[in-house]
Amino acid sequence: MYGYGSELHDLLFHKGDWFAMQEGWIKALTSAIDSINGDELLNTSTADLVAHLVSEYHFDVPKIYPEELVVAQRETKIDVSQDWTRLINDRSRPFYISGTSVDVEIPFSGQTVGFNIQPSTSNSNKPRAHVGDGVLTFSVAGAGLTADSVKQEIDRTIASIRQYLSWLEGDARIYNKSLEAVATQAIDRRKDKLLKDRSLVAGLGFKMKQRPGTAETFAAPLVRQSLRPAVPKPVASRVPYKPEPTLTDEDYEHILKVLENMVKVMELSPGAFRNIDEESLRTHFLVQLNGQFSGDATGETFNYEGKTDILIKNDGRNIFIGECKFWTGEKGYIETLDQILSYLSWRDTKAAVLMFSRNKEFTGVLEKIVASTPAHPNCKKLLKQRSESSWTYLFGHKDDANREIVITIQAYNVPERIEPRIRNLS
Repeated sequence: MYGYGSELHDLLFHKGDWFAMQEGWIKALTSAIDSINGDELLNTSTADLVAHLVSEYHFDVPKIYPEELVVAQRETKIDVSQDWTRLINDRSRPFYISGTSVDVEIPFSGQTVGFNIQPSTSNSNKPRAHVGDGVLTFSVAGAGLTADSVKQEIDRTIASIRQYLSWLEGDARIYNKSLEAVATQAIDRRKDKLLKDRSLVAGLGFKMKQRPGTAETFAAPLVRQSLRPAVPKPVASRVPYKPEPTLTDEDYEHILKVLENMVKVMELSPGAFRNIDEESLRTHFLVQLNGQFSGDATGETFNYEGKTDILIKNDGRNIFIGECKFWTGEKGYIETLDQILSYLSWRDTKAAVLMFSRNKEFTGVLEKIVASTPAHPNCKKLLKQRSESSWTYLFGHKDDANREIVITIQAYNVPERIEPRIRNLS
């Protein structure tokens, strides 16, 4: 058999170092953030913009499908000038004989650029193939080919490509996992700088003038091939951003702790709370909260409106709302979330929902909360699970997704109500 082997194609995984490629993508991501109009960025939901950027800069490692490969056979000329079996002294010129080429096509998905990148782990035996539009092609050519020898060469090439893709997958997994944190930090850093710069200029006492030539467009994303659905860029206003009062994370955590401690009192004295209703529950929580916080004018930071609301207001707007509700089913729970979303209209406001269940199957109640909350049309993501019966979620306002609301759900199992008996006086 003369000239057996793969025809020469481009070396795969050879044109770019992984670390250099990764660094370039991250620089492009941060440049995209820096190019956004300042007011537009301040008016944009960080979570939504992060989701968009993660979608744009996510690296999809190619995946090959050898089970779908196809082959074709053709006649070809084989250069055997370097073959050791040729008993001639002059090897400076090519010498061709008739042979056979088996052309192999393997479909793939993912980003084509992946076949150019050398992963952080590699060896000296890089595979060769031509990268087309969703198809890898390579050929096995020789004189006197056999079915077994061709199959062995095809299997060897596929195994080598798979090995390199697995190494690349390990690198990509770390990179893709880091994108959310990288994008969030870059957005927060620029937002903080924008706010500090505006505070500096405002402190000068002069009228502000927008600089000409402000970036009007979002930087072009990576050219990508992917089956993953793209997350659209969030749309935000460019009207001058006006900072709004917020409840600090520290105060929010303190409020939640006070609420949790009050429930512990209920658990230690179940008889005293067995027949309590929602309005009486609210009163107990108000007493505890106002014992911890004091308002500037009235001495009561926490107050209520309507039937069950626990409120903190600033300039007539709600910046915290608490709801005490007894579990009546999934429908009633969703209505409670809708109610809170209608009450909170400012950016970065916070809320808490205390769900009290008298169901014997409390585990079933928790499962329904876990399943139905992320399915709410305004729920963006789970921020953290605080315990097996408490979760903090990020919601977008029903009228403006860029206005975000943090809602903590705390579910508790309370004593079953005992209905009073009617005495028979006859």
